[in-house]
Amino acid sequence: MTWNWEQPDWPNFEWDAARLAKAEQQFMVSGGVILGSVAHLEDEVAETLMVQTITTEALTTSEIEGELLDRDSVQSSIRREFGLKTDLMRAKPSEEGIAELMVDLYKHSDQPLSHKMLYQWHKHVTKGRADLREIGSYRTHPEPMQVVSGKIYDPNVHFQAPPSEQVPDEMDAFIAWFNETGPEGPSPLPAVTRAGIAHLYFVCIHPFEDGNGRIARALSEKALAQGLGRATLTALAATILTHRTEYYDQLELANKKNEVSDWLAWFAGITLEAQQRTQAWVEFILAKTKLLDRLQGKLNERQEKALLRMMREGPEGFKGGMSAGNYQSITGAPTATATRDLADLVEHGALDRTGERKGTRYHLTIPIKPAPRVVIEEDGTIVNAKAE
Repeated sequence: MTWNWEQPDWPNFEWDAARLAKAEQQFMVSGGVILGSVAHLEDEVAETLMVQTITTEALTTSEIEGELLDRDSVQSSIRREFGLKTDLMRAKPSEEGIAELMVDLYKHSDQPLSHKMLYQWHKHVTKGRADLREIGSYRTHPEPMQVVSGKIYDPNVHFQAPPSEQVPDEMDAFIAWFNETGPEGPSPLPAVTRAGIAHLYFVCIHPFEDGNGRIARALSEKALAQGLGRATLTALAATILTHRTEYYDQLELANKKNEVSDWLAWFAGITLEAQQRTQAWVEFILAKTKLLDRLQGKLNERQEKALLRMMREGPEGFKGGMSAGNYQSITGAPTATATRDLADLVEHGALDRTGERKGTRYHLTIPIKPAPRVVIEEDGTIVNAKAE
């Protein structure tokens, strides 16, 4: 097996720019719409949106790697990093670390990339780890760096990265490429193209002992924000998580050659879908704020707790709807009280009721807006498929 980095044209990636032209244009248009929507939000609502978006990206970029974190702890850490009012909830090192990475990414998205920045990001994503030889520096171990699955005695090697002794030179070249292809660089690339290549290029070098996937996704976010000229996060990790199996399959297909049109077309579709998911969050936060304002002083503590729990799921809705049993689990209310509370929420226009008896479910009156799947065809046509 010959990997892309072993081939004579590495890392001179080639792609069909015409295939991506409409997607690049759509990205800039949608990015402008999102930034315009956020610019007109009241400060408190804009703050809520920022924290919610960064929290979701922190959670989902970790979940892609199989790490499930506590939302409240991560959100508390993010608010603390921004100097915002928060409770004093203690977070695990992994939760603090990913919060630190995402806030650093948001605050400094306009800054040039450097080894120092990547080392600091690695310290964030590996915070609390005691099983790694190198933290905050590139790998130096002599063993091959492989991405494998299957049984120990019969592994399936999905990829093998360059040997450790090549990593410093590879990373010098990667950082130079990233900065030169930015909007202010001598060889600027369109935002989505640059973000997709940055992701693939970085994971193919696989410079760190662990945490490469999370850092690669952060680099893509950095490239997209620089392309828009504004500190922002797109719901990229949340969208990749929805298509996680495809994501790994596409990376594996792309690591064997340096013609990357198919990878970039897939990545462009994910990015446009992520923008639609982001816009849905903006609209959801606005509707949520209006609903809570209208209900202020009309709900008891149990009802507020249940509503906030449902709203945590965002514009795609509380999976399966809220049942009386769910309500009891969330609030600790006895059966009769739960029934009364839910009926009162329906009366107030906070929830809609569907079904009967054991099949009764309650849904927020805020419209559900799942993001449609976006596919870039070979001729560059953008297809919005039905939401999954």
